[in-house]
Amino acid sequence: MSSSYERYQKRRLISSYFSVVISISLVLFLLGTLGLLVLNSKKVADYFKEQIAVSIFLKDSAKQVEIDQLQQSLAMAEYTKSAVFVSKEEAATEHQQVLGENFIEYLGENPLQNSIDVHIRADFVTPEKMDEITTEIKSKNFVDDVIYDKPLIAQLTENVQRISLWLLVISGVFLFIAVLLINSSIRLSIYSKRFTIKTMQMVGATKRFIRRPFVWKSVRLGIIGALIAMIGMGTVLYYLDQSFPQLQLLSDDMLLAGLFLFILLMGIFITWISTFIATQRFLNLRTDDLYY
Repeated sequence: MSSSYERYQKRRLISSYFSVVISISLVLFLLGTLGLLVLNSKKVADYFKEQIAVSIFLKDSAKQVEIDQLQQSLAMAEYTKSAVFVSKEEAATEHQQVLGENFIEYLGENPLQNSIDVHIRADFVTPEKMDEITTEIKSKNFVDDVIYDKPLIAQLTENVQRISLWLLVISGVFLFIAVLLINSSIRLSIYSKRFTIKTMQMVGATKRFIRRPFVWKSVRLGIIGALIAMIGMGTVLYYLDQSFPQLQLLSDDMLLAGLFLFILLMGIFITWISTFIATQRFLNLRTDDLYY
């Protein structure tokens, strides 16, 4: 009879530990995924910003040496990601492929202009800095016009700022919820051993002596849960990198190491503080209060 009861208690204990580990790993996985989104939001925003091209149209009177000097100076500028010269013939060929017909035959001449397509680095893609860049380029007397999607840049800048703010708010709220969920799981686990805690206290064990095994057990469960969460995050990161290689999610080793370290430390810290508070609560309760 006692043997079957011991097996039953052991199964309950294992089930309790399993549920704690699963709840910790799921919460930390979601927290890590949100952290990954926050850390990579700038990278994603930068990627879209750098897709916006600035087209510099040159006058027909522009000399080749002037064009070469402008292209070289643009390539060396701190705000330039790439600068590519597009001749009027290349531009005509591209237009013909898009339109599906040779418009030069109807017009009798090529009305397009030589141009330089410049992709700006993300840090400079703001309305103010773009105005400064275009003003500087337009000061060249052989430059006819500088064109870029000004409304798109203004809207993109505004949306990035708004999304970044909301991501920070959501991250804070979710971190608070993660602490509450893990704390609840730990408290339920400690609750099932409240009589054991009180019995140890009644025979003279100190609070620190009673707390120690519970704290270390919970910390080990937190580490296991954090490792499972990191494995899940690594899997998600791998498939995202395969699907969207242009985002280079796995390129920043320090960023990933910091994120994984954060998840591990959160698993240890939350389980430690939750177990400490839960055991302290039952240690301070009177024996009669344990039944309620």
